[in-house]
Amino acid sequence: MQPLDNEVVESAARWSQAGEDVWLCTVLATYGSSPREPGALLAARRDGHCVGSLSGGCVEEDFLARLQAGDFQSPVQVVRYGESEDDRQRLALPCGGILEVLVERLPATRESLRLLTALREALHGQRRLVREVSLATGATGLETDEASPTERQRPRIQRKGDRVCIRMGPTRRLVIAGVSPVSVACAEFARSLGFEVVVCDPRDELIATFNVADVELRPELPSSYLAREGCHASTAVVALTHDPRIDDLAMIEALRTPAFYIGVMGSRKTSATRAERLRRSGGLDREQVERIRMPIGLDIGSKTPAEIALAVMADVVGVYHGRERL
Repeated sequence: MQPLDNEVVESAARWSQAGEDVWLCTVLATYGSSPREPGALLAARRDGHCVGSLSGGCVEEDFLARLQAGDFQSPVQVVRYGESEDDRQRLALPCGGILEVLVERLPATRESLRLLTALREALHGQRRLVREVSLATGATGLETDEASPTERQRPRIQRKGDRVCIRMGPTRRLVIAGVSPVSVACAEFARSLGFEVVVCDPRDELIATFNVADVELRPELPSSYLAREGCHASTAVVALTHDPRIDDLAMIEALRTPAFYIGVMGSRKTSATRAERLRRSGGLDREQVERIRMPIGLDIGSKTPAEIALAVMADVVGVYHGRERL
């Protein structure tokens, strides 16, 4: 999930609690070019106020105009943009693609608030859910997602007759151990990719110089943060300082978590030395050490901080999607 979708569910829950009906829209499928992937969310109120995105803007404008005109009163319906037998849905998308959107009307009831609260908990990593929506009645069921990490690489949305199953999981998170020029570039890339970003460094003077928008800064050892806060399985932990006092401890603590990616910066020689040090002094076994990506990132001949950050984030995204390193 993306941080924007967190904002969607948070806003929808607030509106519902305040007694407002909420229209929750989910991208079900895209055909051809589309700026948003299946699972993307938008929430709206009757007055046209909305949070989230379904496309580049044209679909949202059409949807909100129709909502304010009194459409979408049924509990659930599927709207197809870009190609439809219904003239009202034949909006041509600038990208030339086709978009299917699930529109759910959630009245201001305790049941709706319970649903939105459960979705909020899923997005914050408390548990993974599968949400099943009946296209006939709008009835929604929630179950814990028991899929394995490999199975979670399958499409998040599945159609089963007159039902839609939507997997909801936590927003991808990047924990950066230590402030450095590479850390700055990495945080910028990660934010543009939709990651939540947390940067930890005990050196106050360096934390004070870190200036990337929408990043959570923690003036503490990353190992302390990980030991206290832990992380969910959609978290990547990267150590980027070249300081073993910060990097090594971060790796040891990260290995106690279900993080899908753990990596540390350094040359092949430095990495071999670190591996031996982690086994000898850190008490790690060979299997644990092999879980760490070191040297970190893809081998693209990176030299500058931006190039190294590009290699790191490309590797992180590849591992997240189940791709083997080339």
